[in-house]
Amino acid sequence: MQGLQAAKEKASGLFANKPLLFKNSQYENFHVDQKGYQMYDGDDLETPPSPDRPPPRPIDKYVRAQCPCLSARYTVALLACFGFSIMFGMRCNMSMAKLKMTGKGRNDTDAPFQWTLEIESSIDSSYFAGYLITQVPGGYLASMYPANKIFGAAIVLSALLNMAIPGAMSVGPAAVVMLKIAQGFVEGVTYPSCHGIWRMWAPPLERSRLATLAFCGTYAGIVIGMPLSGLLADYIGWQAPFYFYGTFGIIWYACWLWLVFEKPSKHPCITGKELTYIEQSLGTATQAAMPGFFATPWKAFATSPPVYAIIVANFCRTWNFCLLVIFQSAYFNSRFKMEITESGFVGAIPHLIMTSLVPIGGMLADYLRKNNIMTTTNVRKLFNCGGFGLEAFFFVLVAYANNKYVATIELTLGVACSGFAISGYNVNHLDIAPRYASILMGLSNGIGTIAGFLVPIVIDYMTQDKDKQEKAITEWREVFLMGATVHFIGITIYGIFASGELQPWAETGCEEPTTYSKSLEQETTFTEKPSAPLKGSEAPAYGAIVPQRPIGFEQHVPNNPFVSGAYYQTEQVQPPTDPHQNLTDDGTY
Repeated sequence: MQGLQAAKEKASGLFANKPLLFKNSQYENFHVDQKGYQMYDGDDLETPPSPDRPPPRPIDKYVRAQCPCLSARYTVALLACFGFSIMFGMRCNMSMAKLKMTGKGRNDTDAPFQWTLEIESSIDSSYFAGYLITQVPGGYLASMYPANKIFGAAIVLSALLNMAIPGAMSVGPAAVVMLKIAQGFVEGVTYPSCHGIWRMWAPPLERSRLATLAFCGTYAGIVIGMPLSGLLADYIGWQAPFYFYGTFGIIWYACWLWLVFEKPSKHPCITGKELTYIEQSLGTATQAAMPGFFATPWKAFATSPPVYAIIVANFCRTWNFCLLVIFQSAYFNSRFKMEITESGFVGAIPHLIMTSLVPIGGMLADYLRKNNIMTTTNVRKLFNCGGFGLEAFFFVLVAYANNKYVATIELTLGVACSGFAISGYNVNHLDIAPRYASILMGLSNGIGTIAGFLVPIVIDYMTQDKDKQEKAITEWREVFLMGATVHFIGITIYGIFASGELQPWAETGCEEPTTYSKSLEQETTFTEKPSAPLKGSEAPAYGAIVPQRPIGFEQHVPNNPFVSGAYYQTEQVQPPTDPHQNLTDDGTY
C-alpha cells in the first residue's frame, strides 16, 4: 500500500500541470504516460485486483482469458459471431440434407425418405414455432440474468439437439418436428441475449460496429453452412452435417465459458484502460436495477412508433432472409437444374459478400455518428431503407432472369447490399431504449419470427409445380416479386416512424438522480463538451467517506490519472500531510 501511495504522489507531481486530454472523450484514446502506473490492469496477475474486479481464476495463471491482439469487447464480438455462425450453419443442415434424403438431387436414385409436401412444410416451419415462443421471455431473462450465460447455453443445447436429429429420422417425421421445435425454443433467446450482452459491453459510439460484427456471423454461417452441408451430405452421408455442427458447437461453448464474462468489471484479465473506457462511456444506464415484469413499460412499447418501425423492419427482413436460407438451393436446383453441391456453393456467394459488408456498414454508421455528419436517426433510416431498397430492386431483376449466371450476380448484389440494413433496424433498440434493448429485441424478433413461420408454408404452396420447368419459371418469379413488395412496405414504414433518439419512456426516472440523466441523452445526441467543467466536485469534510459516484460520471480524476474509480469512491479522506499540499477538486489527493 505504501508503494501504491508513493506512485500516486509521484504521478500527481508529474501531471500536476498536465491535465489529461482526450482526443475524443467517447473513444478509448487515453494519452497517458505509463510511468509509475501501479493500479491492477490485468497485465500483472500477481498484483491484487481492485475491489470491483474479481481475482484471476486458477486457469488465468497459466492461460489468460485473452485473444492475441484483441481487446476484451472485440473478443466478445468475435466469439458471438462464431456462435451465430454455428447456429445458422445448423439451419442450413436440413435444407441441404433434405435434397439428399428425399431424392431431389439429380444424381440420387434411391432416397431413404419419401416425404410429402405437407411433411416438408411441417419440418421447415416447426423450428420457427419454437423460436417464436422464447423471444420475449428470452429478452426479459437477458435483462435480469447474465446474458452471456444465456447465449452460450442456447448455442450448446441447440448443438446437442442437432446431433439427435439423424436418430429422430429413423423414428419418424413427428420426432423430427419435435426436435426442431425444441431447437427453435432454445435458439429463440440468442438475439435478445446478444443485445443484453451489448448493453454491458458496447460503448455508445461503438454499438454499430460491435453489434454488426457479431451479427455478421449470421451470414457467415450460411456462407459456410450451405456448401459445407452439401459436401458432407454428398460425399459422406446426409447425417454428416448434423454431427459436424453439433461437435463444433460444443467446442465453441468451451471457448465461450473461458473468454466471455457478464460485464467488463467481472473480467479478471481486462485492462484497466479498457474497463475505465467502457464503464465511463456507458455511464449509469447499465447499473440501474431492472424493473420487475409489471413495472416494465409494456404500454409504452405498444404505443411507440419507433418500436413499431423496428418490428416491421424485422418482419420484412426475416421474410426475405428465410426465403433465401430455406429455398435458395431449391430455386437454383429446380429453376436451373443445378446439382446439390453446386447449388450450395452458388447460394453461398451472396452471403459471402454480405458477411464482409455488414461490419463495414457498422463502421461507416459509427463514423457518420461520431463526426456529427448525420444524426443517429438519419443514419438508421439511410442504412435500413437503402439496404432494403437495393435488395428489393435486385429481387425484381432476379424474378426475370433467364440465365443462372445472371441470376447469381443479381442475387449476390441484392443480398450483399441488404447487409447495410443491419446497421439500421438491428441496432436501433440500443438507441431508443438501451435499458430495455434485450426485451425490445425479443419483442421485435418474436413478431419477425412469424414471417419465418409463414414463409415455408406460403412458398411451398406457391411452388407446388416447381419440378416442371415451365411452371417453375412463373412460380419463382412470383416468389421474388412478393419478396420485393415486402421490402418496399418495410421501407415506407421505417422511413416515416423510425428514430435514433432515446425515448422518454426509456429513461430511468426516479431510479437515478436527474443530475446524471444527460449521459443517457449523449448516447444518441452526442452533444457532450469534453472541455466543460466537472460537476459535483465539492471537497468532503475531514474523516468523511466520499459518496459513491456512478462510474462514467467524470472523465478522470483531476490531476491524478492513476487513481482507479474503485479507490476514489471508497477511500477515506484525510487532511494533507504536507501543509503545501492541497486536496484536488473531488476530494482525492
